[in-house]
Amino acid sequence: AAAAAAAVGSPVPALCRVTGHHSFWVGMASATLSIATASLQANGKAFTDFTAPRGSSASLSFARRAAASDDFVSIVAATYFSPRNICAQGKLVSVRAQVTTEAPAKVEKVSKKNEEGVIVNVFKPKNPYTGRCLLNTKITGDDAPGETWHMVFSTEGEMPYREGQSIGVIADGVDKNGKPHKLRLYSIASSALGDFGDSKTVSLCVKRLVYTNAAGEIVKGVCSNFLCDLKPGTEVKMTGPVGKEMLMPVDPNATVIMLGTGTGIAPFRAFLWKMFFEKHDDYKFNGLAWLFLGVPTSSSLLYKEEFEKMKEKSPDNFRLDFAVSREQTNEKGEKMYIQTRMAEYANELWELLKKDNTFVYMCGLKGMEKGIDDIMVSLAEKDGINWLDYKKQLKKSEQWNVEVY
Repeated sequence: AAAAAAAVGSPVPALCRVTGHHSFWVGMASATLSIATASLQANGKAFTDFTAPRGSSASLSFARRAAASDDFVSIVAATYFSPRNICAQGKLVSVRAQVTTEAPAKVEKVSKKNEEGVIVNVFKPKNPYTGRCLLNTKITGDDAPGETWHMVFSTEGEMPYREGQSIGVIADGVDKNGKPHKLRLYSIASSALGDFGDSKTVSLCVKRLVYTNAAGEIVKGVCSNFLCDLKPGTEVKMTGPVGKEMLMPVDPNATVIMLGTGTGIAPFRAFLWKMFFEKHDDYKFNGLAWLFLGVPTSSSLLYKEEFEKMKEKSPDNFRLDFAVSREQTNEKGEKMYIQTRMAEYANELWELLKKDNTFVYMCGLKGMEKGIDDIMVSLAEKDGINWLDYKKQLKKSEQWNVEVY
C-alpha cells in the first residue's frame, strides 16, 4: 500500500506489489491515472475486468507520462492472469501484459519500426561492393560556408537498403602508412526506391571537410573530398548497408518529428520521398511529418525546393520549419538555432510527445542534443515529469531515435 501511495501521480515508472484477491485493469484513461491499494483507477473508477486468482501475487509496473487520452497502463504478471473482455470506458483496448506462470517468460520484441526483412552488412570492407557514380551535384550556394554535394551511385539492386540506414565508403588510395583508407559511414539520402525509382541506386549528401589545424595547416577530409570530387562514371567501393536506429515507423498514421542540422537532413529526405513523392501498394502516409532543419545561412538550405513541393502537395500532412542561425533571431534577439525554432512550438511539441504514435528522429551535429534537451526539461517540469527519465521511456519504446556525429 505504501508503494502504491507513493506511485500516485508519479511521472516515472513505479512498482508496487499487491497480494490477495484483487482486480486490476489495463486500458485507456481520459484523465490522470493513479494506483490505489487494491486496483488501478481512472477518474476514481476501478475497472475489474482483469482479475488475479485468490491468494496470488502480482508485480504491477505502472508507467504514466501525463494525463492524455491515449495513456496506457502496462502490467507485467509474476503469476498467471486470465484476461476477459478488457474494457475501459466502453472501449475495447489491447492488453499490454507479459503473462507467465512462475518466472517472466521471454517475449519476442515487436518493433514499431520498419525492421521486417531489413538487411545489414551485405558488403564488408574486405569485400566491398563496387558501384559507379552517376550524378554529383553541389547543392549549396556559392556564398555558403562550405560545400555540400548530392551524389547518386549505381547499385544494380545488389545492395538493398531501407530508409534510415547508412552505407560505408572507402576512398581510393592509401593512407600515410601505405594501408587502404578506412571506411567512412554516411546516412543514405534516398528512399529504398532510389532517386530514379527503380531500386538500383543509392544517394548520399556529403559536406566537403576542409579546416585549418592548430599549426595553421589546411587539412582536407580524405573521404569527403574524394566523394565531392567524383566525376560521373568513376567507380566507388561501398559497404553495408548498416543500422536500424533510424528506420521509419511502420504506422502510416504516426506523427514523425525530424530534427536535422546540415547533412543530418539525409535520412529525412529518404523518409519524406517515401511519404510524399512515391506510391506504394502497402504504404500510404496519412500521419503528420514535421521537419525542423537548422543551417547557418539560407544558401545552406538543402533540398529546399523539394520540401516546399511536398508541403504544397500535402499541406495537412507535412510541416516545415527552417532555423537559419546567422540570418534569423527570435523575439529576444537570440540566434535562431534548431532548438530556438522548436521553442516557438514548445507546448504543441510536448503534447505530441505524450502520444504513443509520435516518433522523434534527430540527425546531425552532436551539439544539437543538449539544446533540445534543455527545452524538454522545462516543458516536462510543468507536468511534474523528469525529462531524462521520460526520454529513457521514449527510447525504450523506439520513439526517440538519435544519430549524431
